[in-house]
Formats: sequence, C-alpha cells, structure tokens
Amino acid sequence: MSKSDKVLIFDTTLRDGEQAPGASMNQDEKLEIAFALERLGVDIIEAGFPVISDGDFASVKNVARNIKNSSVCGLARSIKKDIDAAHEALKVAKRPRIHVFLATSKIHLEHKLKKTEDEILKMAVDAVKYARDRVEDVEFSPEDASRSEKKFLYQILESVIDAGATTVNIPDTVGYSVPAEYGQLILDIKNNVPNINKAIISVHCHDDLGVAVANSLAAVKNGARQVECTVNGIGERAGNASMEEVVMAIRTRSDFYGCSTGINTKEIYKTSRLVSKLTGFVVPPNKAIVGANAFRHESGIHQDGILKERSTYEIIRGEDVGFTGTGLVLGKHSGRHAFKVRLKSLGMELPDDQVDKAFERFKALADKKKDVFDEDLIAIIEDEVKTVKPTWTLVDLITKSGMNVTPEVKLILESNGKTYEKVSSGDGPVEACYRAIDSIVNVKGELLDYSIQSVTRGKDALGEVTIKAKIQDKIVISHGASTDIIVASAKAYLNAINKILI
Repeated sequence: MSKSDKVLIFDTTLRDGEQAPGASMNQDEKLEIAFALERLGVDIIEAGFPVISDGDFASVKNVARNIKNSSVCGLARSIKKDIDAAHEALKVAKRPRIHVFLATSKIHLEHKLKKTEDEILKMAVDAVKYARDRVEDVEFSPEDASRSEKKFLYQILESVIDAGATTVNIPDTVGYSVPAEYGQLILDIKNNVPNINKAIISVHCHDDLGVAVANSLAAVKNGARQVECTVNGIGERAGNASMEEVVMAIRTRSDFYGCSTGINTKEIYKTSRLVSKLTGFVVPPNKAIVGANAFRHESGIHQDGILKERSTYEIIRGEDVGFTGTGLVLGKHSGRHAFKVRLKSLGMELPDDQVDKAFERFKALADKKKDVFDEDLIAIIEDEVKTVKPTWTLVDLITKSGMNVTPEVKLILESNGKTYEKVSSGDGPVEACYRAIDSIVNVKGELLDYSIQSVTRGKDALGEVTIKAKIQDKIVISHGASTDIIVASAKAYLNAINKILI
C-alpha cells in the first residue's frame, strides 16, 4: 500500500482518556503507558494539556523527554498562554506537535464563547500561526465540528491550513453523529475545502451513542488518514473510540478499507491490561478484541467448528493481539529455567533478582493451585515485581468471620526490620483488615472504590483486588493478588499506602 493508504494512530489515552472520572494517573504511571504505546507503534501520543496544571505540564515534559519513536503532542486552547505552555513542555521532544482547538458550532459560539464567526475565524488563524512559529507540526480541531454549520466549517479549515496547520481534526465532541452522516461529512470536507490536500484529515469520536468506532471507520473509508482513539476506549462520559477495535477492524477488513496502520498488534493485549491496571477500569469480559471472552468458545457447535478449522468462528487469532489464552503452562515441579523461558515468551524479561523474587511467588502459588496459567504469571509479575519499593510489608494475616460472629483480623506487618501486630474488628473482614493497617501505619485512608475479579477460572483461581483510596488528600489506585481475597485486599491497601509514603 502507498503512503496515502496508511492510517496514523493518534492515541489520547494520557489526555482525553485520563479525563474519564476516576482515571487520574501520576507521572510514573503516565510514562509507563507512554512506553507501552511506543512499543505498540502509535504514531502520535497526546501526552496531556500542559497549561491546565503544573502536574500536567511536568507529565507532558516527562513523556516528551523519554519517547523517541512516536510524536509527542500537547493540547492547547487558541490562546497564547496555552500554546506557550505546550511549546515549553514539548521543547525536549524529538518530534513535537501542538494541538490547538477552538469551538465552531453555533451552540458553542452563542452559549460558551459568546463570539461571532468572524471573531472565531481570526482566533483560529492567529493561534495556528503562533503555534507554527514554534513547531513544524500543528494540528487544529474545530471543537464540536459534527454540529457546526458546514459552510463555516469549510471556511475555517481552509483558513487554518493556509495558516500552517498540517493536520485538521474533525471532532464529534459530544458523540452526536452516526456513521453514514459522519462519513459523508469527511467526504464533503474533501470536496469543499480547496486546500485539503495540504493537510491530513483526522477524526476524534466520542461514544455517547455507542458508535465511536463505527464513525471513525466510516471516516477512514471516506478519506480520513488519522484516527484519534484511546486504549480500551476510555474517556469522558461514555468514552472515546477504542484504539484496539479501530486497528483490528482496519487490519481484518483491509479488503474493504484499503488501508493499514503501523501498529504492532501483538502488543495490544498487554497494553490494554496495563491501562486497566493503572486506571482501575476493569475490561468487561465481552469487550471486543481484549475482553476475556473474546477468543473463548463455549457452544458445542462453535467448538466443533474451531477444532476442524479456526476460521469457521474466528476472524482474529488471539495470538495476533498478544492474547495468551488460558493454556496450562507450568506446575509445582517446574524449574527456574522453564519459568524464566515462559516469562520471556510472555514478553516479560526481568533482571535476575526480580526473576528470583517472582519464582519464589510462583512456587508458593503452585503449592496452592492445581493449575498455573499464563494470566497467573502476569498477575504475579504485576503484584510482586512491578509494585513500589515497600515501606510496609505484610507478614501474616489471620481472619475470623461468619454469619453470627463479629469479623476480626489479626495482622502482622513489617517495616525497617521491625514487626507490628494488631487485632481489629469491622463489619466485614476487609474493613477489619483495613482498620488494623490504619492503626499500625498511623495513616487514615478512605476507600473510594473496591473491586475483585478472578485472574483465571476455577475455585482455586488467583483473585486480583483493585482499590481506589484517598490517603493524605491524594487519590491512588493500587492492586493486590492472592488465592485468598482478604490477603489480596490487604496487599492492595498496603501498596496504596506505600505509594503515598514514597
């Protein structure tokens, strides 16, 4: 395929995705996701909105400093202080992009901006020129484009391209459009903006009506060559177009779309899991491409067909997106070498000291579980190796609970070589456990959200607890895994406290 047949993937997980209520991430977590997006082969990473806060500015600068193979983008309103902040944060980037936006729909002009079309046109042109004086790569978004008057939309797109915009993005900001209408809008822009061949047409769709991916694909079919999307489709309100769904639709139906992306699809599942872990947003089992059930077949008819020929019921292979499945991989008699080889096959190459730590945890788990699956190994790595260096560690936990007894927990923690013991009660064993931790650590935490899911199937499945807690006026998301859900809960809470103390 020619260069014009490549669709650029503009990932805004770190900016629009983080705007999803409760999805806030710290600098280290954002950088970890940025590295994953770079391995994935994302063309442009929108790292944040630099002017919005000192933290966002620092995060964008941190990503810009460390990412080398993807363009790094900062968002800015059409005002000088925003563009200056974005430019300053992106100075260290190898390939910087400033993304300028300004609303163009009548409802926004009348009620939010209280400006005329002529005033908006001048603001947009001035902003693009100002940004272009600072970087070569400038994107302009007419916010709420799908509800804008077409004649004015064509006029503003032509003007910003003349002013130096290299990409023009057509946002369906409130998720109002539908596929046939949105695809036609892209075609109309191609046919009515005289200089449109001087810029790439981009699309940014929200999922309020559940058609963000369909709208994005309709746009691609009609000539858009950049799609703005997020991992797992996270974002404001109902979310954004799902990156993995857009990418795999273009790949699987290249016969229809006639184009391709540069995404390394084998990194999709791993990146999805990372974003889920760091945001605390659990991926539904029926989620396309990355859901736990995406490549499972329960129906006897489907199973029979799959055994005879996979393509009877599978249009995508699990391994194409890095999905490891649930095949048995190791047992309690497996050695360290086999364990290390299996980790490498899962894309997890670790230093020897971390391999030793993970192997000890694996052997302990293998004594408790009959079967150890790939997902168990991934959870071990995430729980035991990739957590923060602990100030407090769990030594022992003993629980007493039942229908007619007050739940009680005896907890032993260790810090700096000393052990601390506390017995506490509560409405349930988790509350009792958290009260004991608060008492020992002398840090009062507020639990904002709590969820648990099994890593694999079976009564002996590893349980993974995800919590969101407010500690010392900071909100943190953390995780813990164990075959005992109370132990997993304790680990998750201790990891949250350790993050804050670090």
